[in-house]
Amino acid sequence: MGLRKDIWRVGISDVPLDAIIEDGCVRADPVAWLPALKPFQFMADPFGFWKDDILYVFVETFDYRTRHGIIEVFLYDTGFRLLEQRVALSEPWHLSYPFVFEADGAIWMLPEAYHSGKLTLYRAQSFPDVWEPACVIDLGPDVAVDATPFYHDGLWWLFYTPASKPPKPVGELHLAFAEQLLGPWTRHPGNPVRLHSASTRPGGTPRVLRGQVMLPVQDCSWTYGGAIRPLWFEKLTPEHVVTHAGSRIKIPEDFSPYTEGMHTLSAAGAVTVFDVKRTELSAHGLSIELMRETRKILQKLC
Repeated sequence: MGLRKDIWRVGISDVPLDAIIEDGCVRADPVAWLPALKPFQFMADPFGFWKDDILYVFVETFDYRTRHGIIEVFLYDTGFRLLEQRVALSEPWHLSYPFVFEADGAIWMLPEAYHSGKLTLYRAQSFPDVWEPACVIDLGPDVAVDATPFYHDGLWWLFYTPASKPPKPVGELHLAFAEQLLGPWTRHPGNPVRLHSASTRPGGTPRVLRGQVMLPVQDCSWTYGGAIRPLWFEKLTPEHVVTHAGSRIKIPEDFSPYTEGMHTLSAAGAVTVFDVKRTELSAHGLSIELMRETRKILQKLC
């Protein structure tokens, strides 16, 4: 519990992810912002998908009153005019990081759901808001956080951070690989392939740039989701992994007060979706936490 709350906002940049990585910053213009939410709510972890000239932006919607996230989708036309908003996926457990992608003639979603104790891959039954579980990705004892799939050099790769309680002070990047999306998956023998709180937790869409795989990762060295850095893979094979991190992607001052962090940067064709944060200091925020904890205690007593 605490007085300070992270409040995230999602934007659509009319600039490709490759250019943002090369420039080292998100440009202030042109950006279309998703609608603001009520107090003590936020949207974060955006992933975009184009279909029939409609941009579908999938986000985590979170309310501090329940501390339960669901996945919503916002539909935009090519001029970034909002057409519709729907609930895309809701489960009894918290959901976030809705990585949506196309493969094998289908559209898939791999949301973060570590509170369920498993990593479930969903297939679109009726895109964009009817999804069916396709399989559980078995990573042995690891429960993956922000799992990010990527097909490269004839293999499916999965970048993830294992969940741990209490959270480890130094971040870990783990990998798994498979010949088929539905598995079986093999954990990399070099796990953790990287140890650093500034450059390990996945935060967006992998790409091949400059002949190397690039994964956006979170810099959590001073605050959760403080910035995004590109993590470059000089070598990525089932036997060996060699990485190095680039500089933080800068946030324009024009985004104020949402200049205190960024933890998702993902490609959607020629545009990029991202989230940025501000922190809110409020005694009412603490009272929300106290009421929620009190309800939990009362439920146990009953």
